[in-house]
Amino acid sequence: MPIIDVKILKGRTSDQKASLIRELAEGAMRALDVKEESIRIILTEVDKEHWGVGAKSKAAVERGNTE
Repeated sequence: MPIIDVKILKGRTSDQKASLIRELAEGAMRALDVKEESIRIILTEVDKEHWGVGAKSKAAVERGNTE
């Protein structure tokens, strides 16, 4: 059973997340030759303050914080 674990920044719409799940499942079915019902997809949304880009949080980068 393939388990696909994806972490994304918060802020995507429900439609975007549903589309991502669909596309990931379809890709796994093609690449791994597995049935749809065997696939598990976990989306974890992360706050920008908890997402690091280099030595800064994504929130700090977006604010232009250069410290």
